[in-house]
Amino acid sequence: MEFIRVFIKVKGIVQGVGFRPFVYNLAIENNLNGYVNNSSEGVLIDIEGNNESIEAFLNTLKVSPPPLSKIDSIEVVKLIFNNYSSFTIEKSLAQLDKITLISPDIALCKDCRKDILNKDNRRYKYPFTNCTNCGPRFSIIHNIPYDRKYTTMKNFKMCPECEKEYTSPDNRRFHAQPNACSICGPKIYVEDFKGSSLSEVDPLDFTREKLLEGYIFAIKGLTGFHLVCDGRNFASIESLRERKKRSDKPFAIMVKDLETAKSLCHISKMEEEILLSKERPILLLNIKDTCPLPSNIAPYQKTLGIMLPYTPFQELLFKDNLDVLIMTSANLSGLPLEYTNEKAKENLKDIVDYFLFHNRDIYIPLDDSVGKVLDDKFMLIRRARGYVPAPIKYTINNNILAAGSNMKNTFSIAKEDFIFVSQHTGDLQNIETLNHYKWNIDHFKKVFLFNPEIIAYDMHPNYLSSEFALEGYEGVKRFPVQHHHAHIVSSMVENNIDEPVLGIAYDGTGYGDDGKLWGGEILYSTLKDYKRLAHLEYIKMPGGEKAILEPWRMAVSYIYKYVSNSNNVLEALYDSNYKVIIKMLQANINSPETSSIGRLFDAVSSIIGIRNNISYEGQASIELESTIQKINDDTYGYELIESNPCQIINPEKLINELVQDKLNNKSKSYMACKFHNTVVNFTVELIEIFSKATGINKICLGGGVFQNSYLLLKLKKELEHHEFDVYTNSLIPINDGGISLGQLVIAEKSLLKVK
Repeated sequence: MEFIRVFIKVKGIVQGVGFRPFVYNLAIENNLNGYVNNSSEGVLIDIEGNNESIEAFLNTLKVSPPPLSKIDSIEVVKLIFNNYSSFTIEKSLAQLDKITLISPDIALCKDCRKDILNKDNRRYKYPFTNCTNCGPRFSIIHNIPYDRKYTTMKNFKMCPECEKEYTSPDNRRFHAQPNACSICGPKIYVEDFKGSSLSEVDPLDFTREKLLEGYIFAIKGLTGFHLVCDGRNFASIESLRERKKRSDKPFAIMVKDLETAKSLCHISKMEEEILLSKERPILLLNIKDTCPLPSNIAPYQKTLGIMLPYTPFQELLFKDNLDVLIMTSANLSGLPLEYTNEKAKENLKDIVDYFLFHNRDIYIPLDDSVGKVLDDKFMLIRRARGYVPAPIKYTINNNILAAGSNMKNTFSIAKEDFIFVSQHTGDLQNIETLNHYKWNIDHFKKVFLFNPEIIAYDMHPNYLSSEFALEGYEGVKRFPVQHHHAHIVSSMVENNIDEPVLGIAYDGTGYGDDGKLWGGEILYSTLKDYKRLAHLEYIKMPGGEKAILEPWRMAVSYIYKYVSNSNNVLEALYDSNYKVIIKMLQANINSPETSSIGRLFDAVSSIIGIRNNISYEGQASIELESTIQKINDDTYGYELIESNPCQIINPEKLINELVQDKLNNKSKSYMACKFHNTVVNFTVELIEIFSKATGINKICLGGGVFQNSYLLLKLKKELEHHEFDVYTNSLIPINDGGISLGQLVIAEKSLLKVK
């Protein structure tokens, strides 16, 4: 039997996930000697023994690693035999300028759940129970390496029993940096909205009791605060809407368990797996007709955003009659998520009755991730907790920072062979959100040892993200990227496509290279450049951004442009209110031109009587889709006009026929479905034309309009029926949350250099 020594380098997410104790126990099991340690590059294993045992060791390492790890590569090199006498875990090594991959924050595991529910366990009902398979990671890290002293747990000295667990390689809490118990760890406590401490009450029992009585709480969670009330109490939900000034936007809910979720919504096997996954996102699910929940949770919607408990104290909060909770991100409108106790007290005191605090700091706040399943494929709409900062493996030759878009902002950085897409920042509309954005960029720079050589940014001159890119750094190359090209390249990158594609970019807005606002685009796209092949005919937006908040303005603009007896129609639909809009259009006052499909959706929503004014982004379009109750195959007319340099989609027939249907009292459902079908028809027709001209069969979709499930599924089905290969984003948002990824790769390909 041959005895050999091998040196193994494991790269990927292999720190803070129980990898070293796994390796230690695997080595002992196979009678192997040597050592294992962490380095900035990954986990290093120097091991020796008989060749059969080493082969068994390597096989288990590859096929059955720890559940939270994600191995990117395993390198094995033979060395001269060293006669190690035992197997040990050595001190971590830091290597200058090498990336350490960090695990996202992970939901409570089954073993820890058993611990907190077992009366005989010392962690019974302890709200901060965790192990190497679950708990906080990214949100508590100040710096690397991932050691307790560099996390927000540094202020909690472990008691002897926790210390014993932490230092025992055969324990699942070995080197679990947030390890703690009720004796030595963080605590929860309650205060009222005036700041008075309720130290005499049991925090969880009191919170449950008051929630059932109809009170509203701000609860500090794993990665930020939630606003919480009883999800079965109409009056409580209404009160929360009034206090938060959130009239219509749907609330997410957290439910006690999977069975409760199944009683409310239709849930497929795949959706069930996602709800129970270690990431535990909010999942958009189709509501059952028998759902007994109050209608004011998700007004005018056919879906509910549901998540299951992902922390110990969320698990402990549900009991008896409390099985459904409104669980929405705690922030004032337009401001970042609250995550510090003092700021939460200051900013939320007029919204909540009580605070459920804890004294473990959150260093990096993250919203809950949001996704849905379409056509047996999971699509993230908001990427944050549970997914960030897991990287995309992609060969990059430059250190690039991509600033992202202004709405649903994320930024991205690239170093070595990784792209890191940040968590959802929100809309960059004020100084508070901008400062939060800058702070997150600085944190990514610190933990990933990153300094940008290039900054990619959106072409829009008034985006705060673009202003930051142009002013934020000295001595770096700046590279502007067209918004819709970035959408398509984002889809290309996620689907590993490096050949030319036809891109369909449908969204609300994006600055075009002609200085107008785009959003209904067919593009020829490579990873480096693009050509605009077709677009929706330009239409004026009376009032500029005000037309986004008041979709009836877009309806007036479309009717005025395309309907011959427009005054009569407008009088019938909008009384005399339309006249001031007509004057703006005639004088061309603050009426920029747009080719946006999103604005067409808004106009149609208003014309058929669904939504004239909105209280949250995309409301008119979202409710237009939700109006479809009965499917029909009818379509409106349209015209494709040959023009130089690209074809024009003329919706004149569409608008006239829609208006006629409205005046003939056709149902809203019928008109909404007919309109969606029309968008699919002209899109497929254009793709067929350009595919014949270019020989391209791969089609990539991008833009926020494709969050519309009916449109996306029908368009995908029709394109595939015509034998096209159709690609969309999945784990990177198809909306503006994916823009930074596209920006980064376009800059890389355009400025490629070999190091």
